[in-house]
Amino acid sequence: MTRMTASCHCGAAEIEAEFPQGLASAARCDCSFCIRRGAAAVTATTESLRVLKGSDNLSLYTWGTQTAKHYFCKTCGIYVYHQRRSDPDECGVNLGCVEGGNPRTHGTIPWNDGVNHPSDRSD
Repeated sequence: MTRMTASCHCGAAEIEAEFPQGLASAARCDCSFCIRRGAAAVTATTESLRVLKGSDNLSLYTWGTQTAKHYFCKTCGIYVYHQRRSDPDECGVNLGCVEGGNPRTHGTIPWNDGVNHPSDRSD
């Protein structure tokens, strides 16, 4: 388990969390929200995530089932992290916000199928 910090662009918000796979879990999602947001995320455990600075500067966005909770810096607008709808015990943290994380140098980043999310089916 790797503990890392992440911060928004302006530095007003900073978090730390444990990342079971380090940066190797980086992925993108093509759901209606993530495809517009465009950021790759790495997996952290929800239980371990702590806001170190700027909790009052994080804005929460939810919609639909209200399960996924997306947090953005109110000052610079950067997406910092979200609690996942697919597994609320996990958070996705913006790879570009993680200390040492750079999507450009990370290599191939796989895509998750968010368009066909199980919660959206009436099977």
